[in-house]
Amino acid sequence: MKLFFKILLVLALSITGLNAQNTIQGIITDAETNEKLSLVNIYLPDLEKGTTTDDSGHFILDNLPSGNYTILFSMIGYENQSMKINIPLDDIIKISLDPTAIEMESIIISTPFHKLQRDNVMKVEQKTITDLKTNGAVTLAEGITNIAGVESVTTGLGIGKPVIRGLSSNRVLVYTQGIRLENQQFGGEHGLGVNDAGIESVEIIKGPASLLYGSDALGGVLYLNPERFADKNTSKGDLSGNYFSNTQGFSSNAGFKSSSDHFKFLFRGSITEHSDYNTKAYRVTNTRFKEKDFKAGMGYQENAFKTEFRYNVNNSKLGIPETIGEQSKNRTPMLPFQDITNHVFSSKSTLFFNNSKLDINMGYIYNDRKEFEDHHDHDEDEHEEEHEDEDHDEHLEAALHMKLKTANYDIKYNLPQLGKFETIVGVQGMNQVNTNYGEEALIPDATTNDFGVFATSHIHFENIDIQLGARFDHRNIDVDNGLNRNFDNFNGALGFKVNISEHLTARVNLASGFRGPNLSELTSDGTHSGANRYEIGNPNLTSEQNFQTDVALEFKNDHLELFANGFYNSINNYIFLSPTGDFIDNRPVYLYAQDDANLYGGEFGIHLHPHPLDWLHIESSFETVTGKQNNEAYLPLIPANSLTNMVRVEFEKPWIEKGYAFIKLRTTFDQNNISDFEITTPGYSLLSAGFGGSFSVFNKIMSVTVSGNNLTNKTYINHLSRLRSEGIFNMGRNINIGFTYNL
Repeated sequence: MKLFFKILLVLALSITGLNAQNTIQGIITDAETNEKLSLVNIYLPDLEKGTTTDDSGHFILDNLPSGNYTILFSMIGYENQSMKINIPLDDIIKISLDPTAIEMESIIISTPFHKLQRDNVMKVEQKTITDLKTNGAVTLAEGITNIAGVESVTTGLGIGKPVIRGLSSNRVLVYTQGIRLENQQFGGEHGLGVNDAGIESVEIIKGPASLLYGSDALGGVLYLNPERFADKNTSKGDLSGNYFSNTQGFSSNAGFKSSSDHFKFLFRGSITEHSDYNTKAYRVTNTRFKEKDFKAGMGYQENAFKTEFRYNVNNSKLGIPETIGEQSKNRTPMLPFQDITNHVFSSKSTLFFNNSKLDINMGYIYNDRKEFEDHHDHDEDEHEEEHEDEDHDEHLEAALHMKLKTANYDIKYNLPQLGKFETIVGVQGMNQVNTNYGEEALIPDATTNDFGVFATSHIHFENIDIQLGARFDHRNIDVDNGLNRNFDNFNGALGFKVNISEHLTARVNLASGFRGPNLSELTSDGTHSGANRYEIGNPNLTSEQNFQTDVALEFKNDHLELFANGFYNSINNYIFLSPTGDFIDNRPVYLYAQDDANLYGGEFGIHLHPHPLDWLHIESSFETVTGKQNNEAYLPLIPANSLTNMVRVEFEKPWIEKGYAFIKLRTTFDQNNISDFEITTPGYSLLSAGFGGSFSVFNKIMSVTVSGNNLTNKTYINHLSRLRSEGIFNMGRNINIGFTYNL
């Protein structure tokens, strides 16, 4: 590692001498009034440098390397603009921004060419954490369910994992801090394991992304963008807090960041605690959880070289609910529970050449998972009393204790642009070691190695953009019990974005993806306590391979947006768990099996903000997915169809900025398309509402949000709740009050 950084430093120093330090400047105006605009955000995503315009609409950015870059101009109430610039520039940049009531678009980071969504060939959903929090989401896993086509498999409140168009677990890849997150995500009750503090936005790629990310991106990607460093020569700090009435829980975090000409740093810490969530009829025993999270980052930038290092440690104690029992408002989990510590180290470096660049991302994840069971205490009542003291955890013996150590790398070279062609070539790889330390072993000790090489190009024409690419991957799984398997796969993607008219855009994407069987599917032979079943793996499983067709139509003008996204996903050798009807240790036995499967559906919606009532937003969206095996049997854990209607108003007053209020009704329909070992789930409707805005308090800005979910206190069960088989309701009415104070 030391040698690697020395090489980077030598390369940086040599390149710095080859690239002149450049300065760009410009003036931003209102397109209708020609008035100079202050506080417009200017940002170069490739360089991760930004600034704002002064009172005269002027901006300046210096210490920039030569080359071709995208520059983004954004301001609330105006349509974002991006443009390509070739540094050095001889002229001043002059940009006019168009006023609009449409929400601002941002640069998409999860796709390779970093463009605004309207310029992207792939359809990518992006939401800021601020947007998700205004809906009163308790956790990040719950918050992403506000994005059309995205749901969550839940075990109570604290454990949730993303579902994209019916696919989850190892079929959905999670990226955080620019690297793939590995945390034993094969388990149904293994949650996302990421706290939203210190995350700026989330991006969702729906469908195969194996071209860009390799194995496990067969179903899509959840990409978490960390908060940016402060602009050059500025410092910022903030405090945030949230209270949740249903669980009498809270979350709080504090952060600070500062940047000089070349160095920058940030840190953020958070604490979250919740008691058992309440329904109209009872509290759901042992859904309580505690979480501590710390994030830090530091960076250096000098003309043609930039690098940053980030670290995140997250510790979660998560109760595993089984039946309705003790009614308590205690926040310390009872047996059984999980104690998980996750360390994420990442480094991201970029070397800028004339008209090209080299990105080097490296990561290391250390996941320490412990699961504790009831039978490991001789006197359960005595233990529950003692367990109020968290120090007692140290004296418990974990039934299941696994350590997963994952090192990965991602190296991409952006070639010089040739006419209409932008091209990226890259290599990616992963080394992963699983080791058992508990008295039980669900999966054996093993080492997994991945290697992939790919190339992708974006071709620009006047009214059409084309993106295409190809990739080869190799995976080796070497198990200590003697099993050794190799999986090789070729994949490709082809996409088109066509501007049919000024306001109508069509996208067609064809992509293949794959997923090599994971260690659990190949080798399981034991009791999975959190899932309450005995699992038996299949060492003869082959790779899943899929081909998906996506078609997206989008109409957008100043006051109306319409979208229709449809997909058909054909998966060969789909891996699934199937019950045998037998029992071992009083737990049902499940075997891993394979069959071809198909999933199809889409998302459809309308967003109206009528003139002259630009402050009024009326939104409606419908999402549907169906999953079947080739024998016409339905796939398990497929979300029910749903319809969401929302009315939102936005306003500005002398005493409030960015004011808003909303009311939302989400209707989830009956789910009768179930697998052989599921039960049907009746539909329900949930009413939500909220309001908020920003105020000046002691000459600093404070943002306040108030929201209420399930306001009618409806008793219901979501089809993706793992407590559904026990007839346990989801959470009842919850009022959330939150604030953020900028120091």
